[in-house]
Amino acid sequence: RVLGNEDRATLVTAANLASTYIDQGKFAEAEVLFAEVLATEKRVQGAEHPETLATMGNLASTYCD
Repeated sequence: RVLGNEDRATLVTAANLASTYIDQGKFAEAEVLFAEVLATEKRVQGAEHPETLATMGNLASTYCD
């Protein structure tokens, strides 16, 4: 079975990879990936969905570190 770019499992995996980038100090890469996940989540789930809001917080964390 192949999952698409908007599938929840794909988005979770991408967000996990972005978190790994943060752990490795690769903030620019994390920022790009979180931004891509966020854009997709806003389109698919809506801007006020809890998972979308969590991704917004994760993206914000890339600017703090």
